[in-house]
Amino acid sequence: MSFSKLVFAPLSYTGWGALEQLVPEVDKYSPEKILIVTDPMLAKIGLTNRVTAPLESEGYPVTVYTDVVPEPPLETGENLVAFTRENGFDMVIGVGGGSALDLAKLAAVLATHEGPVADYLNLTGTRSVEQKGLPLILIPTTSGTGSEVTNIAVLSLETTKDVVTHDFLLTDVAIVDPELTVSVPPKVTAATGIDALTHAVEAYISVNASPATDALALQAIRLIARSLRTAVNNGEDKQARTDMSNGSFLAGLSFFNAGVAGVHALAYPLGGQFHIAHGESNAVLLPYVMSYIRKSCETRMADILDALGGNSSFMSDKEASYKCVDELKRIVQDVGIPSTLAGFNIPETALDSLTADGVKQKRILARSPLPLHEADIRKIYQSAFDGIATEPD
Repeated sequence: MSFSKLVFAPLSYTGWGALEQLVPEVDKYSPEKILIVTDPMLAKIGLTNRVTAPLESEGYPVTVYTDVVPEPPLETGENLVAFTRENGFDMVIGVGGGSALDLAKLAAVLATHEGPVADYLNLTGTRSVEQKGLPLILIPTTSGTGSEVTNIAVLSLETTKDVVTHDFLLTDVAIVDPELTVSVPPKVTAATGIDALTHAVEAYISVNASPATDALALQAIRLIARSLRTAVNNGEDKQARTDMSNGSFLAGLSFFNAGVAGVHALAYPLGGQFHIAHGESNAVLLPYVMSYIRKSCETRMADILDALGGNSSFMSDKEASYKCVDELKRIVQDVGIPSTLAGFNIPETALDSLTADGVKQKRILARSPLPLHEADIRKIYQSAFDGIATEPD
């Protein structure tokens, strides 16, 4: 495209100790009733107290809402929005992984709108977001989703996923403090880390990529590639956690503006039909999608290889693109995520239904440098099931 549109959250704090900016930012709005949307496990282990305690010490009334589940279904979103409307909150703070942050966005924006959440879904909704919602602060506790800087809230439907998306879903303040990620267990660190890596990779090869998103994506890949394995194996490594938080943040900025493509489009049905965590769905598909579209973006894949820590200087772009696929597969395996659909106990008989749902993700598929039609999607799923990288005929 001849020009690019770049949109970023109004204000972000990043780095170790960034949470100290929470109270000063809340003070700017003088809220009388704050809703905190968070994961129940974070509340159980006391991490949510890192947010509630300083607010309560300043006299702010706080309600903690923990009816949050991974890959939240539409019903969960409906219940939260209804709760927010009924209780007259005037600020929403999301604390947690992508699910909690996405739900917090819905609560803040749709609290000022009428009708069910279903009416605002991208694929089937009949209403549009018309106005800004309640003041919103997002505080991620994982390094992966980038939800704190995007305008999308993802919900699970019966067999697939859909989104509510509008720039009014952008947070007023994002606080990205890697110290909050130290307690994240290895499996979640791995899944969310590969999710962030996928965001950066897909943003870099997106048809909507720009010089600005390219810079963000490549630096995100560098940071994640050098730190993910360490963060998984030693969650208390401060430098690794800092790199992962920064990498996830940059990847979020990049993919929000350039978009993701085939990996995410095919990952949504895995989550919808088999309830596989989004990061793991991306991880298992990443090498196979990249192998399939390789010829359409060889030079860019050579750049990705370099950012991953490889060296494309003494090889052709074609050779480097193959090496890139190998390195992506190696990273997934090194952090302990199954490398085939069979490894997630997905039967081969499900490939047709996965394909049928994958084809519906036209908004995302449109960003792929290689157009992916139904037959292509079926081949990629088969490839991911067999564990054998393939390319178009």
